Amino acid sequence: MRNTLDCLPNEDYISIERVLSTRALNPVFQPIVDFRANAFLGYEGLIRGPYGTHLQRPDHLFQEAQLLGLGPELEVMCLEILLDQHAGSYIPGRLFLNVTPSLLLTPYLRAGVFSDRLKDLNISPSRIVFELTENQKITDLPGVLDAITHYRSQGFQFAIDDLGEGFSNLRMWSDLRPEFVKIDKHFIKGIATDRIKFHFVRAMQDLAEICRSSLIAEGIETEADFLCVRDMGISCCQGFFVAQPAADPPRFANAQTIAALSRPRLLRGSVVAQATAPSARSLLRELPALSVTENNDAALAHFTNDAQLDVLPVVRGEQPIGMLNRHVLADRFARPFQKELFGKRSCDLFMDQAPLIVDQTATIQELAMMLALAPKRYLLDGFIITDKGRYLGVGSSHHLMALITEMQISAARYANPLTQLPGNVPTNEHIDSMLQSRLPFVAAYVDIDNFKPFNDNYGYRRGDDVIQLLGQMLLEHVDPTRDFVGHIGGDDFFVVFQSPDWEQRCWDIIATFGEAMATLVGQEDYASGGYMAENRKGEVVFQSLPTLSAGAVRVLPGEYDSHREVSSAAAIAKKQAKKAQKNSEAQKRGAVFMERRHATSLVSVVGEIPYYLN
Repeated sequence: MRNTLDCLPNEDYISIERVLSTRALNPVFQPIVDFRANAFLGYEGLIRGPYGTHLQRPDHLFQEAQLLGLGPELEVMCLEILLDQHAGSYIPGRLFLNVTPSLLLTPYLRAGVFSDRLKDLNISPSRIVFELTENQKITDLPGVLDAITHYRSQGFQFAIDDLGEGFSNLRMWSDLRPEFVKIDKHFIKGIATDRIKFHFVRAMQDLAEICRSSLIAEGIETEADFLCVRDMGISCCQGFFVAQPAADPPRFANAQTIAALSRPRLLRGSVVAQATAPSARSLLRELPALSVTENNDAALAHFTNDAQLDVLPVVRGEQPIGMLNRHVLADRFARPFQKELFGKRSCDLFMDQAPLIVDQTATIQELAMMLALAPKRYLLDGFIITDKGRYLGVGSSHHLMALITEMQISAARYANPLTQLPGNVPTNEHIDSMLQSRLPFVAAYVDIDNFKPFNDNYGYRRGDDVIQLLGQMLLEHVDPTRDFVGHIGGDDFFVVFQSPDWEQRCWDIIATFGEAMATLVGQEDYASGGYMAENRKGEVVFQSLPTLSAGAVRVLPGEYDSHREVSSAAAIAKKQAKKAQKNSEAQKRGAVFMERRHATSLVSVVGEIPYYLN
């Protein structure tokens, strides 16, 4: 769409009235990447004023319109121009449109003028996401909430813009319960190296899971930030790293984005390691797709010839753009004269224009979360599986539920019954998956010292309390997006660290464990650091309170071949940690021993100078 004022060279000033009378607005679109699908979720529609003028920037454009009382008129015109360009250019996926809360109450939206325009352009309401901006205070919250309920009943979805910019959008999140929440770019820029921003966004992520919202990270400008938000589990992102806003935006990710998406994910500390868990590819059914150029009569013929066929994906070229449901099509054609009227029309007329699309590499956990957040119709229609945005086939929600049930049974079978943490089998699988992914990590073998005398003296129930306490502490002190905690038996635990500050985390665990012993023994025993009890020879001697020893091994790509070698090296390091603690002049509260050499040299290592907890 060409700006009607482009022919005016270097015109520095132009009135807002002239912009409106000539519709001199430039629509541009910026893609939003869905990390779960490794493809574009949709596009945010943006407006630029006449190029080369003081109104080119949207903030200047809207400020001047508001001063002259022309804000609502400008907002409506922006929506119409964006819709026309979006439909005319066949831009796929969802369309995010910025609207002020007051516009939701206007006849333009409430009376159906906007919906009628969507019908004329053959755009389903399920593809539209109203992005509520915070530049206008909500004065009629009950009215806005009622309007949102009305629009949702028609299929529209909602997003909150710039989370973190002010406190009011936190209240909007609580009140409006949007499907999408956009994180302000302030918290995203530099997140890969800024620990404070990382934890702020982690807190937002926790809220999103509770509120069943998908987060979109705005302002992604570097590959490091792109990978960081992906590996944190943020659903989507947009920014200059992916693509700049353009009138005719890309339909597929560029080589830079594809290369970043192809990089290995940091493995999460789950019961079943993500690298070994089934992916969406395992649910793939290679079903031929309908071309958007085929008509509804052809679609009906496909369903008639195959009684087992419930859905048909619709593609434009290699890109999926919708899903056609057998029952929807049959219902339409069952009405009088519908087949005669619409049989020769394109099959995109009755399709779901916003199907659930996932990349073949999406994990089962990610896929299940997407279905949990998605409208109920996806449970019946299933989902489309792609390879970097290109159609491969479809997947069934029924098969997904069966696979999740099987995984849960397997996880329960191999979980430690006392702590419910992953046992030997999933721990070994996780280590092997880390080795296969060639990601560096630190394997730490954590053991409770002086545990048997404590268990004998205080009873097995108190001994179980100590083991459960340690399991909980390990979970609290690791990064759940990077690290893995396994309970391999008795009082032995295994931690696979990807956190760069793993050593400090070990010391924090040891210190916290020592302090927590005060809740498990009497004040006198805790103050003296132990108690009098019989040893194995029947002699009454002083027994020290339980402490921790941790033996750690740094694992670099290619150094180890299997979990057996890693666990053996960590076990030797743990023995060195125990020796270091016993040989210390004063009784310590724990020790960490780090072996930085390859496992083959460990046998001949007498020991290194250990680090002691002061």
